[in-house]
Amino acid sequence: MSKLKNVKTLTTAGMFLALASICGFFNLPINQLVEIRFGSLVLAVSGSILGPAVTAVVGMCSDIIAFVIKPTGPYFPGFTISAAVSGLIFGLFLYKKEATVWRIFLAVCVHTLVVGVCLNSIWLSILYENAFLVVLSSRIVKELVMLPINTVLLTVIVKSTRKVYSRKAHA
Repeated sequence: MSKLKNVKTLTTAGMFLALASICGFFNLPINQLVEIRFGSLVLAVSGSILGPAVTAVVGMCSDIIAFVIKPTGPYFPGFTISAAVSGLIFGLFLYKKEATVWRIFLAVCVHTLVVGVCLNSIWLSILYENAFLVVLSSRIVKELVMLPINTVLLTVIVKSTRKVYSRKAHA
């Protein structure tokens, strides 16, 4: 966590924290258990620039801030854990590595499996007292549909953001 003592890292993390919190407000609800969210896109970009540890903190803080500003239901710490794990996964796959479509696809696959399918299904099952398999079956379709969409979006966003960020770093 010594990286957070660096002013540039701290301000960049703050920018990603604000963006992730704002993007957390935008969602497309399908039903009570399934909604399409865009906050993980910001965490993926943050992970590619700041690394896994800092982005895990950004993810946790963005979930808490988004809840405080605009709660969409009861606070549940499981989703804060999911946000931290999201930052960790994207940071591990993308930080200081070439942002190829294949690498981004693998990051999205692991994120989808670990966070989207497993963790969030567990949290929703606990939160709404539904059977895990019922929650899982409704969420798995959404996650499979979003897999190629997130891969394309992240490929474009991560590559373009890295270009801008590297130009600013050398200026």
